[in-house]
Amino acid sequence: MLFMGMTMTQKILAAHAGLDRVEAGQLISAKLDLVLGNDITTPVAVNEFKKAGFDGVFDKDRIAIVLDHFVPNKDIKAAEQSKQCREFACSHCVSHFYDVGKMGIEHALLPEQGVVTAGDCVIGADSHTCTYGALGAFSTGVGSTDMAAGMATGTAWFKVPSAIKFELSGKLPKNCSGKDVILTIIGMIGVDGALYKSMEFSGEGVSSLSMDDRLCICNMAIEAGAKNGIFPVDDVTRAYMNGRTERAPKEFSADPDAVYEKVVKINLSDIVPTVSCPHLPENTKPASELSDIKIDQVVIGSCTNGRMEDMEAAYRIMNGKKVADGVRCIIIPATMAIYRECIERGYLTAFIDAGAVVSTPTCGPCLGGYMGILAEGERCVATTNRNFVGRMGHVKSEVYLASPQTAASSALTGYITAPEED
Repeated sequence: MLFMGMTMTQKILAAHAGLDRVEAGQLISAKLDLVLGNDITTPVAVNEFKKAGFDGVFDKDRIAIVLDHFVPNKDIKAAEQSKQCREFACSHCVSHFYDVGKMGIEHALLPEQGVVTAGDCVIGADSHTCTYGALGAFSTGVGSTDMAAGMATGTAWFKVPSAIKFELSGKLPKNCSGKDVILTIIGMIGVDGALYKSMEFSGEGVSSLSMDDRLCICNMAIEAGAKNGIFPVDDVTRAYMNGRTERAPKEFSADPDAVYEKVVKINLSDIVPTVSCPHLPENTKPASELSDIKIDQVVIGSCTNGRMEDMEAAYRIMNGKKVADGVRCIIIPATMAIYRECIERGYLTAFIDAGAVVSTPTCGPCLGGYMGILAEGERCVATTNRNFVGRMGHVKSEVYLASPQTAASSALTGYITAPEED
């Protein structure tokens, strides 16, 4: 019997299932390297954990609980949820528990802290867990019940996904970033264009993308309906992981004859500053075509774009300038380490002098939780990942997704503004 080759994702899943090979559509039980939850999803998982009669976790070093959505707590309910997380983490001696002062936005924090690494199989009770594919890992979002089972057993069931290959060539223009790449792709294939598929990135263009670009691109794979996004491990990945990861990385690569449902070719040199208009990420247009849209708020941050390169991009554009009158500009470094680095580089002073506010790490405004709720009729340019109806507040508000470069440029003019080339 002739077998075709496996994709990168299929190889990782096969290894964790203890099988020589797997095929798209196959149901498998795989061992997990990490189970993740946050302050919103962990309490639900803890309740299911107890209801199922579990009395212990499979490995205290393979569970991560990050308090990031409503922390510091915004109200009594948020405080109770965080308390439940703290009590669970304490009673089970969870090694990777991140609370106020140590926490950050989960999908920026875990790679930074070396908790995830190449070759891992990761589930998280948060849809943007697919971020870690940037490191050459298989990672995907699950429900809180699956998180509960994963914490207890260290395993999860998967249907092996088929794959779409995105072949990258060229190099991004200086005023563009990974956010413009993934928005362009979602605009091309739609929000269900990769439904339950693996988005696998390859080609000579990959080497020109920074780790922050790759983390951003994989973060939004779910916005195309994908099960996961994944990049090959190369020198950029190795340099990022060197001295950072707790466990030895395991590098997997796709077979030359791996089967893909289709191949999409992207020349990075052709990418332009791109904006996703309300109310779906697939509703994309060049930022240059939206200059007549007046805005009320800008948010620069989130698990998509709160990393150091994002802060640096905002600083380069805003330093020595002023936020437009009538615009609220909120900047949120994604981790405490990034926050500190911004202080040491003088970025925070520049942001404050420009008229922006800077927050401790939080997911707050992204999901309409706190720190930037929109009123009826208000418009926001955000570096977040979703712009569904009511996502950041009132159902009659509007969210425009953009890169940090476009968001910072828009904050200065009060209108959606494409960044100028350096």
